[in-house]
Amino acid sequence: MKDHQIALFGTSADPPTIGHQAILAWLSQNYDHVGVWASDNPFKNHQTVLTHRSQMLRLLVRDLNQVHSNLSFHKELSHLRSFITVQKATQLWGDKVKFTLVIGSDLIEQIFYWYRVEELLNKVNLLIIARPGYNINQKSLDLLSKLGAIYQVAKFNIPDVSSSGYRQEKNPNFLPNSIAKYIEKYQLY
Repeated sequence: MKDHQIALFGTSADPPTIGHQAILAWLSQNYDHVGVWASDNPFKNHQTVLTHRSQMLRLLVRDLNQVHSNLSFHKELSHLRSFITVQKATQLWGDKVKFTLVIGSDLIEQIFYWYRVEELLNKVNLLIIARPGYNINQKSLDLLSKLGAIYQVAKFNIPDVSSSGYRQEKNPNFLPNSIAKYIEKYQLY
């Protein structure tokens, strides 16, 4: 029997966009299960508190589950350190599953400074999602390999939108409908 494949998708999503929506839909078609949570990235400044970002991401998962039923939101996985998150995921799903940690290409340069990164990379595979404006260079991939990472770059093009792009332009077309309504209700951004 093959290992149960679980994609771990944590994001600071400030706010979640149609890009996050597209990634989650793609992951749900390529993994047995997708665990989703919102977290703070210690390398970023967040404009909205984690509680709101978490609730918006929960709405996004709820909406996607109408078509993709293998997505689940797990607030309890949220932690500043991915190593701790993976420990929590192992407690949740057990050690008989194969975890793939999903990261955007904007995080490749940061990962070398992550807490217990070598141990983390021994516990998970990496799936790198190319983000517009953040090239994936071979030198960084070689360094990941030296740390013991097993990685792949997703063969998937996400929409050219970002949370920061939304915050700058306030373009409602960047957002799923439920997220736009939530932002309006709580007067965020």
